[in-house]
Amino acid sequence: MPEVRRSFCRFCHANCAMLVTIDEGRVTKVQGDPDDPVFGGYTCIKGRQLPDAHHGPQRLTVSQKRVAGAFQDIAMDTALDEIAAKLSAIIAEHGPHAVAVYGGTYAFQNSAGVGSAMAFAQGLGTRNIYTSVTLDQPAKVYTTMRYGNWMGGMHSFAEADVAFFIGNNPIVSHYGPPGGLPPFSPSRRLRDALDQGLKLIVADPRESDVAALAHIHLPVRPGEDPALLAGIIHVILSEGLQDQAFVQQYVDGLDELRRAVADFTPAVAAARAGVDEAQLVAAARMFAGGAKGVVSTGTGPEMAGNGTLTQYLVSSLNIICGRFCREGEKSSIPRVFTPVTPRRAQVAPPMALFGEGFPASRIRGLTHLGMEMPCNVLADEMLTPGEGQVRALIVIGGNPVVAFPDQDKMTRAIDGLDLLVSIDVNAESATAKRADYILAPKMCLEREDISNLSEWWYEIPYARYTEAMIAAPGDLLEEWEMLWELAHRLGTGLPLAGGACPMDVRPTKEAFLDLMVAGCSVAPSVVRADTVDGKAVIYEDLHPIVEPGDPDAPGRFDLTAGAMPDQLIAYGNAEQPTPDFPWRMVSRRSRHRFNSTGQNLPALRAKRTTNPAFLHPDDLARIPCNDGDTVRIRSAVGEVVAVARAAENMRPGVVSMAHAFGGPDIGPDGVHEHGASTNRLVSESAHYDPITGQSLQSAIPVSIVPA
Repeated sequence: MPEVRRSFCRFCHANCAMLVTIDEGRVTKVQGDPDDPVFGGYTCIKGRQLPDAHHGPQRLTVSQKRVAGAFQDIAMDTALDEIAAKLSAIIAEHGPHAVAVYGGTYAFQNSAGVGSAMAFAQGLGTRNIYTSVTLDQPAKVYTTMRYGNWMGGMHSFAEADVAFFIGNNPIVSHYGPPGGLPPFSPSRRLRDALDQGLKLIVADPRESDVAALAHIHLPVRPGEDPALLAGIIHVILSEGLQDQAFVQQYVDGLDELRRAVADFTPAVAAARAGVDEAQLVAAARMFAGGAKGVVSTGTGPEMAGNGTLTQYLVSSLNIICGRFCREGEKSSIPRVFTPVTPRRAQVAPPMALFGEGFPASRIRGLTHLGMEMPCNVLADEMLTPGEGQVRALIVIGGNPVVAFPDQDKMTRAIDGLDLLVSIDVNAESATAKRADYILAPKMCLEREDISNLSEWWYEIPYARYTEAMIAAPGDLLEEWEMLWELAHRLGTGLPLAGGACPMDVRPTKEAFLDLMVAGCSVAPSVVRADTVDGKAVIYEDLHPIVEPGDPDAPGRFDLTAGAMPDQLIAYGNAEQPTPDFPWRMVSRRSRHRFNSTGQNLPALRAKRTTNPAFLHPDDLARIPCNDGDTVRIRSAVGEVVAVARAAENMRPGVVSMAHAFGGPDIGPDGVHEHGASTNRLVSESAHYDPITGQSLQSAIPVSIVPA
């Protein structure tokens, strides 16, 4: 008889609650859990493909070793023995910095994945730890505490009466920063909020799913988000719409900000941003007029060339409008598995998250951002000879060949390694195909997990501990188990928040998680014990209340940190791009992919096999071409061939394509079946943010001609 059990999805970051139907040890169906108090039965089309992802013929169920240019099956223990021996030899000859670890999107989907990767790198003593966070949103890392941090938390979406989304489309992406639209049942959540009076502002070059619902849609010119935001701040300050009491008590640098936005009058800002002046002014008044609600960005604006400046202005807008939880209120995003921090009505002093005192790359003077090196130095760290050259790379649930800028360069770098290890369920990914070893991991329904990733969006103290639903179909380990086994063989350790991981006998997942998130509100083992019938546990009594501020620690926001006002002035004075490349390419998300994941699942491929170049019909006539024709898209550094699609919701002069399709081996003839890699159009060493290393990966100047 089929059995139905509760778990949660780990296809993407949303972790939707689901019911899993199991028949004779196989998953036959997954569907939303209608009784879950947060998700209410919601799942997306990607998550509903988990049965095929687990049991389909495309799944790798035995590890592989490259022998004479072809892959052969290899036992997991044998592979780990050989990899450890090779790593040991590389470290003995070249030192620990010769080894790099990259945690891709799917490292985050295993609750122990990123934590174990960080611990493994620290145990080795290498500075070269990378994750996908610094590929698309490093400025969020930089600005988290750079200007000060309100200890009580920002307003949550649940209590907002106004929301301002810049370049994020969470109905499709299932991603929204804290304070933005949560990724669980996002369409329903947004429509319910609008029915209850929420005012919505969206800035996006296209009329996205959320923009179509907005009271004000600002079709901002790609890359000119700073002008738009500076104009909005100009209106708020000139009309005295800021939270004056909050600013007086908690904010320094307002005069410098006022000076920086002085030239961005509504007329000037609207002209540069390419929006209607009256709409810009209306948006400023609407946002400032709300009592609660924040402005938040997606990954696109951050990748558009002025990411840090954009995030600075977003922070400034939230700060001058005082969009924070106050004393006596419930603090937003309570979190269960994250280390407990004081929730007080005060500003924690600014903290540097990069620069002096942080481990430094050999490339472009960049350093760690928080705990990790910026991804956009990795190719050069592998290609540049000398002490510290990366000679071995372990990729965990990632695909650098299609995810990183400058595909040809990254391909050369990977092909030149002494050792490439890819932990992946898909042996056909562009990166795994180049590996010396492909280690086959357990998949999500075959392992225990906690909801530590998605809790950064939960507005209540909601926690999950899921059991494995089915047995793994072969000689498989979890990612963290592989890293433990390598550390055990190498004689290194895994330092965790709760102390050193035992290295004599591999711990259970529960014990590892307890050590990894030590200092949190409720230990994973306790949540597991409290779980009944696989349901979420809600610790309502642990929802923190914002306490009074400490009068002896009167911290203040510093709007001058990082000389950002001067950077805004420099941006305003900079020359505009030449018309050699008259279109701007922007990135977008796909309903049927999660970055490069899902391209080998039949039901998702049936929806779409390529990443079309979406253009306004007027632009198709301008090229000229017809809907469905192939076009050649060129930038200053490369070109791709893509399938043109007419889209009335596009701003003229803008082309929009999803990323993480195609590969270096896919030529123009394969574009309909595999898509094209937009990272072939960018170079991380030509146009990048000097603070974060963020490459220009959106708002890319391009030309388009018939192919």
